Amino acid sequence: MDIADLLAEREIYRNLVRFAQAMDDRNWALLDDVTTADIAADLGTGKLSGRASMVALMRQFLDQCGTTQHMLGNVLIDVNGNTARSQAYVADMHLGGEGADDITFRTLGRYLDKWCKVDGRWLMCERVKENRATVGSLAVFGFRRGA
Repeated sequence: MDIADLLAEREIYRNLVRFAQAMDDRNWALLDDVTTADIAADLGTGKLSGRASMVALMRQFLDQCGTTQHMLGNVLIDVNGNTARSQAYVADMHLGGEGADDITFRTLGRYLDKWCKVDGRWLMCERVKENRATVGSLAVFGFRRGA
């Protein structure tokens, strides 16, 4: 491993954190800075193609709930030239929105990401979320049984 790999790991780690913060802050424009426009994703509901589709799916869930927090841990990053792979555990908490603050939903999972070096910057070009466990009610997201 050389200094370029260490710097790549640092940039990728920071972009992982920025992605999580973008979701929690509902700062969707921030994802333009950390993902490619043609990102491939599977967030647990099926394959998506492109940043716009990924953001639309995330908004379908997150715009309906209250405060969220996506915590990352056990991060591993492997750099190989102009591509890299990372994996990170994620524990996310979603609180109910206005008038539903007693409803919560949590997941435990893992992000499996691919990174591409584009114009000297490390951008996420693929994201897969493995959900290992969930606790709580999907009503947090405005969903109702049978809907």
